Amino acid sequence: MQPTSFSSLGLIETILRALRARGYAAPTPIQQQAIPYLLAGKDLLGIAQTGTGKTAAFALPVLQQLAGAAERPRPRTPHALVLAPTRELAIQIHDDFRDYGAGLGLGQTVILGGVSQRPQVAALSRCIDIVVATPGRLLDLLEQGHVRLSRITHFILDEADRMLDMGFIHDVKKIIRKLPERRHSLLFSATMPSDVASLAGEILHRPERVEVTPAATTVDKVRQYVYFVNSEDKPALLRELLDDPALSRVLVFARTKHRANRVAQKITAAGVTADAIHGNKSQNARQGALERFRRGRSRVLVATDIAARGLDVDGISHVINFELPHEPESYVHRIGRTARAGASGCALSFCALDEVPQLRAIEKLTRVELEMVRDQPFHVSPPAPQRKRPPQSARTHGAGYRGRNAAARSGGRRRRRATAA
Repeated sequence: MQPTSFSSLGLIETILRALRARGYAAPTPIQQQAIPYLLAGKDLLGIAQTGTGKTAAFALPVLQQLAGAAERPRPRTPHALVLAPTRELAIQIHDDFRDYGAGLGLGQTVILGGVSQRPQVAALSRCIDIVVATPGRLLDLLEQGHVRLSRITHFILDEADRMLDMGFIHDVKKIIRKLPERRHSLLFSATMPSDVASLAGEILHRPERVEVTPAATTVDKVRQYVYFVNSEDKPALLRELLDDPALSRVLVFARTKHRANRVAQKITAAGVTADAIHGNKSQNARQGALERFRRGRSRVLVATDIAARGLDVDGISHVINFELPHEPESYVHRIGRTARAGASGCALSFCALDEVPQLRAIEKLTRVELEMVRDQPFHVSPPAPQRKRPPQSARTHGAGYRGRNAAARSGGRRRRRATAA
């Protein structure tokens, strides 16, 4: 029987008070399953979509174990390391650790690129228990001698599939080689492709596996629609949709940084408050755009896949795929930004005719056929699905070939007889 309250999971009162302060009443399925294993010191392989509460699933038991540890950390030598693929996700995890651990007296910091390293170096010089980091900046500080990983007792690799998609596999393995052999290791991923499974086999020791949804399935409470439209009509379709006030907080996905800027500019020119967020913007600019969106000062946030990873904003009413992603797994991550914390949500995908192969790949991966919206001013008819030609019947096509061959042979015999005469 699954626990139905946080107190039944074995969490200490200080953490329970922090959870009540945040309004958390009952654990989610990933928390119900993962927390008892982690409190027991088991390595864990967790498969869960974004928005399922997986950060709390690993943060709460780690905080409790660190709070009860006899040895305190030394300067530049933390006891827990969380690796995240993007700056936004690292900041979100750091904030969650801070809130869940209020009153425990644990030191923590976040290490990421795009900003000056001086405050990070200063924080590491103190006795820090928990470091949340992106791989690149952490490696820089390791090479400069500002941080040591020789006393890490807890290692968490979050969003492992995106970490590998973004090309961080070599950085991650360099970091892992600097960790002690004996440690408590956790790996979380929304999907489980073969390369993630291989990495899990390298870093986890006899792990428990927790899977709250099948790999690569989409959030059940997200309504999913597709609009077939010519590429040049996509901006006009987006403006048309934004005339509906029901689209109250909208996250729009574009493939490239340039396209994200252009889309945001066109939305703003139409009188809708919008920001763009992508890797070319400074960390301060990205955080500013995110805060405006979170506080409702911007109605629309246009993002690339990499920049939006880890974006945690409640109340996103709609996710719009202005362009379909090349990798169908990215679609799962994108639409997981809505329908969070038990709410419902809506995902709208714009599909030009040259994007139909990406659409079919998404439908194959998710096992969901997106509902087509025909009642829109820019609708174009999609191509009919390709079907294999049935085998030719011997009485139709095959017989015709035999008849023509027979006629050819007959003609050849007539010609040979005429030559002989």
